[in-house]
Amino acid sequence: MTFEEQPSFTEKLLTVPPPVEVAGRRVKRYHVTADPAGIAPEVEKAAYAVLPELLPEPDGTPPATFVVLHRGGDSGAYLNAYSWVWDNVLHFRGAAAGQPVLGCPDTDPAHFVPTERPWIGCVWELPPVLHERDAWVRHVLAPRVPDLEAYVADSMAEGTTGDR
Repeated sequence: MTFEEQPSFTEKLLTVPPPVEVAGRRVKRYHVTADPAGIAPEVEKAAYAVLPELLPEPDGTPPATFVVLHRGGDSGAYLNAYSWVWDNVLHFRGAAAGQPVLGCPDTDPAHFVPTERPWIGCVWELPPVLHERDAWVRHVLAPRVPDLEAYVADSMAEGTTGDR
């Protein structure tokens, strides 16, 4: 398929499960899929099992991460982990499942492996990055006293990836 043959663009659904703690970090979660039923439980479980491998070592920055778990329209599933480090820098690591072109061993969307691609996210995965930048400034960098709990409570609204 060439670029000119691409189907028209459609936003995907965005859900926001409650935050969790992983390896001492507060983790805000975003799920992206075209399926109204959401992410399959076995895909979600497998993604969060690989998450500790994607997290940086503590460096004194409030221990916060946000993830985007994206179930593609084919066999692929993607976990993007964005962690705050060095006070104001976003560290990225990702994992993929079901996508042999990205180094996955098979087409199982619940078989995640860390990737070394320098890609930070596709058009459906990037909207939470915009929100999280502003939330980090609002709750951690701008106040005299950083408020990690306020940051963790401030998530992008559910809806579609294009809603802001």
